[in-house]
Parts: sequence; structure tokens; C-alpha cells
Amino acid sequence: MTQTPVRTDADTPKGTGERRVFVDKQSPEAYAALRATAEAVRGVAEAAGLDRILVELVNIRVSQLNTCAYCLNTHTRAALRGGETTQRLGVLAAWRDTELFSPAERAALALAEATTHPADAGAQSAAYAEARDVLSDDQISAVIWVAIAINAFNRVSVLSKHPVRGAPRA
Repeated sequence: MTQTPVRTDADTPKGTGERRVFVDKQSPEAYAALRATAEAVRGVAEAAGLDRILVELVNIRVSQLNTCAYCLNTHTRAALRGGETTQRLGVLAAWRDTELFSPAERAALALAEATTHPADAGAQSAAYAEARDVLSDDQISAVIWVAIAINAFNRVSVLSKHPVRGAPRA
């Protein structure tokens, strides 16, 4: 789902004096297992008939909730390459307040949010009920697995402080 960055001294968060361990580099066996899980999840999503854009919307929304800049950068670019619009990406954080997302996308986003914040039992029940109306059992399972996988990658990147590289705006 995400590619592993390479650590440099420039990766120390500015003003913190803090240098984080890139846990993916420090424990490559565990990270390889996570990547293998992500590959299996990708296959489950494809087999369930989930559109690649829907999967990327889930990846981005979960990464927004977890404030994972690295994964947001990665999956926003993937969504754009896949044909997603900048308008929909721009309002994704407020998806409930628009009519730009299909019933299946809305159900997947609600289910992904419930997976990311499982302690909210009411939201979880509502999301599941909405998903039942428009997604198959295979699709529900796949959305939950996509959300679980990106949540794991978000934690790796957030706790490692993976940098987002690119040219600043002129």
C-alpha cells in the first residue's frame, strides 16, 4: 500500500530535536509481513469487485483521520492516477455534506471510519446497517480489511515520522 522511505538526517522533525526510528526499516521482517497482508487485502478487494477508486478513497479517508501525511500523499497521488477528481478529493473530509459520492462509496467511507474508531458502537452499528443496504458480504469484509491495513500503515508512518518529499510551491 505504501512504499518505504529512506531515513536521512534531514528527516528529524523541525524544531523538535527528535529523531524517530523508522520501524519498517528497523524491523524489516515485520514490515514484510505487513506488506504481504496488504497484497492479500488488495486481492480480496479486487475479488469482491471493489473499484480501485473506492479503495483509494478509503485509504485517504482513514489517513485523514489518523493525520498520516505520508499515506495521504501516497494515496492521493494513486487516486489521481486512477482518475479521481480533485473536487472529490478536496471535499473527502466532509463527504457526508456532499452528494458527490455514490451510495457504495458513502457506505464504504462510513464503514472505514467505524473501523478506524471502533469504540463508537453507535457509529459502528449505523455504518454496518448502511453497508448492508448497498454492499455484499464480500465487499463489506474487503472494506473492513482495507481500513485495517491502511490503519496499520498509518501507524507505522506516523510513529516513524516518515517524511513527505516534493517541491514546495514557488
